[in-house]
Amino acid sequence: MQLSDYSAFPTTLPIVVEDDMFLYPFMISPIFISDEANIAAAETALRDNSLILVCPSKEGHEGERSFDVIYPAGVIGSIMRKVNLPDGRVKLLFQGLARGKILEQVSNAPLRAVVDVIESKPYNEIKIDALLEVLREKIRTLASISSSFPQDLVRTVEENHEPNRIADLVSSVLKLKKSRAYEMFIEEDVEKRLMLLIDVVSEEIEQSKLQREIKSKVSSKLEQANREYFLKEQLKQIQKELGVDTQREEEIEEYRKKLENLKPHLTEEAYKEIKKQIDRYARMHPDSAEAVVIQTYLDWVLEVPFGKYSKKKLDIQEVKERLDKDHYGLEKPKERIVEYFAVKELMELRGVKREKGSGAILCFAGPPGIGKTSLANSIATALKRPLVRIALGGLEDVNELRGHRRTYIGAMPGRIVQGLIEAKEMDPVMVLDEIDKVGRSMRGDPTSVLLEILDPEQNTHFRDYYLNFSIDLSNVIFIATANDIGYIPAPLRDRMEFIFLSSYTPNEKYEIAKRYLIPQELRKHGLKKSELTISKSALEAIIEKYTREAGVRNLRRRIADIVRKAAKELLENPEIKKISITLKNLSKYLEKPVFEIEEAEKHPQVGVVNGLAWTAVGGDVLKIESIKIKGKGSLQLTGRLGEVMRESASIAFSVVKVLIDSGKIKIDQSAIPKTFKEKEEKIKVDPSEVYRRYDILLHIPEGATPKDGPSAGITMATSIASLLSERKVRPDVAMTGELTLTGKVLPIGGLKEKLIAAYKAKIKKVLIPKKNYDRDLDEIPAEVVENLNIVPVTTIEEVLKEALL
Repeated sequence: MQLSDYSAFPTTLPIVVEDDMFLYPFMISPIFISDEANIAAAETALRDNSLILVCPSKEGHEGERSFDVIYPAGVIGSIMRKVNLPDGRVKLLFQGLARGKILEQVSNAPLRAVVDVIESKPYNEIKIDALLEVLREKIRTLASISSSFPQDLVRTVEENHEPNRIADLVSSVLKLKKSRAYEMFIEEDVEKRLMLLIDVVSEEIEQSKLQREIKSKVSSKLEQANREYFLKEQLKQIQKELGVDTQREEEIEEYRKKLENLKPHLTEEAYKEIKKQIDRYARMHPDSAEAVVIQTYLDWVLEVPFGKYSKKKLDIQEVKERLDKDHYGLEKPKERIVEYFAVKELMELRGVKREKGSGAILCFAGPPGIGKTSLANSIATALKRPLVRIALGGLEDVNELRGHRRTYIGAMPGRIVQGLIEAKEMDPVMVLDEIDKVGRSMRGDPTSVLLEILDPEQNTHFRDYYLNFSIDLSNVIFIATANDIGYIPAPLRDRMEFIFLSSYTPNEKYEIAKRYLIPQELRKHGLKKSELTISKSALEAIIEKYTREAGVRNLRRRIADIVRKAAKELLENPEIKKISITLKNLSKYLEKPVFEIEEAEKHPQVGVVNGLAWTAVGGDVLKIESIKIKGKGSLQLTGRLGEVMRESASIAFSVVKVLIDSGKIKIDQSAIPKTFKEKEEKIKVDPSEVYRRYDILLHIPEGATPKDGPSAGITMATSIASLLSERKVRPDVAMTGELTLTGKVLPIGGLKEKLIAAYKAKIKKVLIPKKNYDRDLDEIPAEVVENLNIVPVTTIEEVLKEALL
């Protein structure tokens, strides 16, 4: 078959990518393909009765199918036969015809390109004959000292006078790297091509000579090793005949084999330590206590997956798709996660090594049930890496992380090393759950170990006390989770980059329940989608009246309660085929409601103000109440307040006094308690007497719950001002902000949670510090902003103007 049997070149041909062999024009060779791209290319060629171009893939890109990972030249040829194999692969019998190169890319699925034949440049026949004679001499020399070069090929080279054919023949026999083989293959100058080939053959000759020399030197050693082997086998047979147990020797030999297999991946320190322990174990009596300790150590240490890493390359598109698939909302956290892995992927693609001390440790911070651990699960799934979860809540013993020294009874590796053994890879996704709940005791401070684990400058040489050598944790993706970062020690916080996850809005909870929770619970309880439906109004009622949380954990439990009762009802009443949960029959499946946030009062009251608070489970609306009792101007605080809130209350009281003294808060004479003489003589009393003749009791409800934080100053000031001036407070207004002695409103934290709480409580107007209004409003969900009248305030006078009637 000739090229002339087909259309003229250049022409468009399908491309088959070959990962294993480097083919040449003269070869008739079987090609095994299994991926869709190659199969599609082959079927296109057979359907169109056209030739194909077989291109080799570049080193390190085997299995990938794109123009970026293949060499832009290969062998033009035809498919003589195609056979479908039982294992799903396809066998092609390929006949090479000529060298070809890609001129223009046409399509990617399958790969197709405009291809032209590689024509050799004109050459000087006398020079080429001289070069061929040198090449033949080298080949004869190589064939005489190496059995890998067949004699019949020598005869073929002697008889042939076509230089390109000879170059292809010789190249096909030599075991060349793809890059070097391609360098000679693509060369259009015949003279240069032969010169390159002569260099390669010369190197092969030197290698073969060196191999023969080494073989002659080691032959005596091999004979000695063989002799020892036969003697050992004889000894084993004798011991077997005598009834002596040889199991221990076999175990020791197995340990040595495992160590030698791991040697390329171990540091010198680690190899020496393990080898020393194996030698000690071999010398000990098997029944001694120390032998048991060393055997346990060897069983542990040889299970550590040294040198085993995930083969899946980073792809941020997969990470993004998985995060979007598994989680509704959380746009900013998901965006930051994708950015984190985008940097890693870019460095991998460009072959940039991570600098010592670079990289960040992510920490997902937010209320319980918001999706911190499930985000880590999604990351591990997208990266196709094993997930290891280490629960740090209540951890007090430093040895739990670093491992126990082998001198102690029951010693074992730390949780980090155990996690690597469990993952069976050295680069898993490791979740350090509840890092804010790590304890400290007489057995050490685990946070000091976490500093070493999470510090990129130190974790390349993390030392486990049990292993007694350092291991590299720099390839592990550490993700920490925390509810309140205030409990994390400052040095440890400095090692982490925080991604804050805030409370879900009612609409987000509804979408999450509809898309994820209900289908998941139906699957868990064996129900079909057609057997149970929950109406929108019923689901909204569950969210508003049956759960008290920032996340969706309790919402999942309530849905599970409904599904269990529905499953029971279906079994007890076979005639029922479908159960529909509506607002009317919801009480049948759930117990009485638990209101999360009390709705705003409809009638204004004196001294009662809606304050907004941040808690570990999201935002909340607290009604701050105050009453006045005839007294001497003291301020009493109740509700289990912390030191910060007590100071805020004192400042608020002082600010209100200043406003009364300056006349900015008008006090009616009827609001001031008067003496008998003042009443009889109708004496006007100074307005400041209103706070001198009353004792004020300020109370924040839920007295059993500790409350503290710098964000209630303006709320307490409004309550006191309302009480003393006897002006009612608008019931549909809530507020948050700290107060200075000069009456300025300071910014606060947790604004998103507080505004969501106000939205849930059906508050209409919210007063917030102006700095928060300018800085944080873009982080608030759109549905909350649309349904609240958010008013920025800078002074207490503005607050009182908006809040008091």
